[in-house]
Amino acid sequence: MIYKEKESLAGANCGDRMVVESEMPENQFKIRFVDKDAPIMQIPPRLTVVEAVAFKQQYQDLLAQSKIPTHIVLDFEATRFIDSSGIGALVNNLKTSQEQGLKLILRNVQSPVMAVFAMTGLDQVLTIEQTTFPTTHPQPVEATSVVPPETHPSVSSWVKRTIDIVGSLVGLGITGLLLLPITIAIKTDSPGPILFCQVRCGWLGRRFRIWKFRSMCTDAEKLKASIPNQAKGAFFKNENDPRITKVGRFLRRTSLDELPQFWNVLKGEMSLVGTRPPTPAEVEKYMIPQWQRLDVKPGMTGEWQVNGRSKVKDFEDVIKLDLLYQENWSLWYDIKLILKTIWIVFHKDSGAV
Repeated sequence: MIYKEKESLAGANCGDRMVVESEMPENQFKIRFVDKDAPIMQIPPRLTVVEAVAFKQQYQDLLAQSKIPTHIVLDFEATRFIDSSGIGALVNNLKTSQEQGLKLILRNVQSPVMAVFAMTGLDQVLTIEQTTFPTTHPQPVEATSVVPPETHPSVSSWVKRTIDIVGSLVGLGITGLLLLPITIAIKTDSPGPILFCQVRCGWLGRRFRIWKFRSMCTDAEKLKASIPNQAKGAFFKNENDPRITKVGRFLRRTSLDELPQFWNVLKGEMSLVGTRPPTPAEVEKYMIPQWQRLDVKPGMTGEWQVNGRSKVKDFEDVIKLDLLYQENWSLWYDIKLILKTIWIVFHKDSGAV
């Protein structure tokens, strides 16, 4: 059958809708009952965006039955691959379960999937049992050393990683040379720390701390709720954000505020080229298909940054650019985006807001 998911883009100021169509066999998520209060849902071998949309819908249909079960078991015995959309659907179903006061249990999680759970910290949040029989106390599962599934060729490319390491070392050298004048400028302009740290979501939704030179006032996060959001969808943008300092505007216009992110690249949390790293609050608003943008590592630059970063105000357009990067990716494509970024940084109308 043709399955369609239509849901409002959370956080949008208009009635835009996203429609996803996918071929989904009706028996992909078989449900059986050990007893009337314990449904077991079989998860298919792959849990990607196609299956994830149906997974979310069928899980909601199960909860919409006249009698809500006390707990639901997800059997992952056949599952060997899960991507960011699969993670998104699983997190969404977990939250729905918690809201309705029922327990969600995962069983027979295989090592490739367990690697993703361990990497993203979901192994500490989910109730996981490694037995096909019901147990009173879930059995803990140790984090595995197995490499997580490859969601995109760029993730496993050693050449791309080598370019990242070399580029980040050069970038950190430049950062060291500019550190003193930037520090003096920030301190002279406004009181507060030199660096700004914020939690962002990387590959498969894994959280990490991103570093920037501070371009806003120290209480910027507290004031955010009072600033109008001029963007549509799951991200924030305001061209005349009053929280940005005078020096901060210069740092953003020249992209100097992002120099400390070379440290994130060196650590492997980011890449020189990738997608924009979202905040956890933004990811909370994602529809299942939008999680696809997390199938690659976030980058210091990318399609969004070189295609009018301050002018793109619709999250749907951000998604299109991110998926365009994933579709067209190659090492040469990365190099072209890096060169284009360098040109844009020195262009007077290129600054971020």
